[in-house]
Amino acid sequence: MHIIGLMSGTSLDGLDIAYCEFTDDRNFQLLAAETYNYPAAWQERLASLHLASAEEYARADAELGRYFGEKVQHFRDIHPGRVDYIASHGHTVFHQPENGFTAQIGDGNAIHAVTGIPVVCDFRRLDVALGGQGAPLVPIGDRLLFGQYDCCINLGGIANISYELDGERVAYDIAPCNMALNYLAGKQGMTYDAGGETARRGSVITSLLARLETLEYYHVPAPKTLGKEWFEKSFLPYLAPFESQPLENVMRTVTEHIALRLAASIAQSGTDTHRVLITGGGANNQYLLELLKEKIGSIEIESADPRLVDYKEAIIFALLAYLRINNQTNTLASVTGASRDSSGGVICG
Repeated sequence: MHIIGLMSGTSLDGLDIAYCEFTDDRNFQLLAAETYNYPAAWQERLASLHLASAEEYARADAELGRYFGEKVQHFRDIHPGRVDYIASHGHTVFHQPENGFTAQIGDGNAIHAVTGIPVVCDFRRLDVALGGQGAPLVPIGDRLLFGQYDCCINLGGIANISYELDGERVAYDIAPCNMALNYLAGKQGMTYDAGGETARRGSVITSLLARLETLEYYHVPAPKTLGKEWFEKSFLPYLAPFESQPLENVMRTVTEHIALRLAASIAQSGTDTHRVLITGGGANNQYLLELLKEKIGSIEIESADPRLVDYKEAIIFALLAYLRINNQTNTLASVTGASRDSSGGVICG
């Protein structure tokens, strides 16, 4: 089965497209992949959409779906070939499972209308309806496709971890990652802190680091997830009193905080070798990885294929569609806290 996976993350860096071939639920080939950066207008619109009217939200849902469809068409012009389904995560605007809802825009019907290809989308809401967090969804892919690693960590807008413990998959969001670092980089007109070099020049603000480490979320047991709402309401207020400090010092402190949270989560996995697959945009932050290695001396950071760094989530959403189409479990209650495992996703077309 040939499936195109689409992923738009909270860091707003763009739309990842991965063209995959699956021979079964454990064997795949990544045939082609591209990232389409969001134009400034879409970045600004998505960043503020949670504050918009219901009408503007509905309009953005439809228009982003058409935008996704157009990008898939452009991708297929460059990478022609058979496509059986498109799998679209959508772009998260609201994520409040504690209140019974989550919302990802990018209407699957609009994607189908533009491309003429059946679309599997809306992967999270069934799990939330079953009392789960609606996230993380990637762990089923970590188990089936990347089970050779002790831990799988994704450093996206939010850092998350997935590993096997006593025969069950454990996974949860660790801490904000690129969401926080990109926010700070934006203070000086940068899109992101390339390689972590701004942070490298700074010094840790011990009082800020101590405050960040006390955030209640870190002391709540899994299953648990983070969203933009938490970042704005709980994390940013801790930074506000320090924004008059040199940017490199604040950036250094937040990078140290992320490394500490990652190290603590890896230590909790109970593995000895710490063979870790790290993916996502933050995997290119060399300074963050150096700090992490300092804190866990035995860690082995690997990537079997460099393209996994950027496209692992898009690949796994293609897998989720494969599982949904074949009526197999694609959402694990052990990681979301739902009342049961499920096969989430709505098929359009």
